[in-house]
Amino acid sequence: MGERRKLAGYGAGEYEEKRSRFIGEMFPVSDEAQAREFLTQVKKKYPDARHHCWAWVLPDGSCRWSDDGEPGGTAGGPMAAVLKGADLYGALCVVTRYFGGTLLGSGGLVRAYSKAAALALTDAGTEPDPEKAQLQVSCPWASLDKLHRLVREFDGALLASDYESDPEKATLTVELPAEQTGDFTRRVTDATGGRAAVKA
Repeated sequence: MGERRKLAGYGAGEYEEKRSRFIGEMFPVSDEAQAREFLTQVKKKYPDARHHCWAWVLPDGSCRWSDDGEPGGTAGGPMAAVLKGADLYGALCVVTRYFGGTLLGSGGLVRAYSKAAALALTDAGTEPDPEKAQLQVSCPWASLDKLHRLVREFDGALLASDYESDPEKATLTVELPAEQTGDFTRRVTDATGGRAAVKA
């Protein structure tokens, strides 16, 4: 397994085999609801197509696919293999087929769906997608500015904040690249003189 990656953006590619058209599209997605929304949009865009086969790998690593009426194992599975082979997370691939009148056989379908997916992936491009971790930081009021600066410095995001439970401290939930949690914790400890507490 290589480096975890995500789509750089939307991508599309088209492949033709014996007059059957295979239109591949790639969408960055954050969850299943968004993936299903894009799938619905594709079906509306090509309402007269015979098949809308799809595969997704969500940011949490869960993977699903559908052959949408094609022989089992000839469409969605090979498309999912393209996504997994590229170490992609948070990606939906949809390949729309317009039937050209000639049966392609199982091998031909696998090749065609894989090729359309690969063309769309090449068009979309990929970029690193570091795994994220969430930390809870209890920080004295006087050190909050320093903490906010550190979160930005580590390319983190503030997910939640509690300023009311404790009159002495604020509690922040932050998300940042998992590989940087150790460095971040040390920097927070240094910046606050050990007065802030960080826990996963």
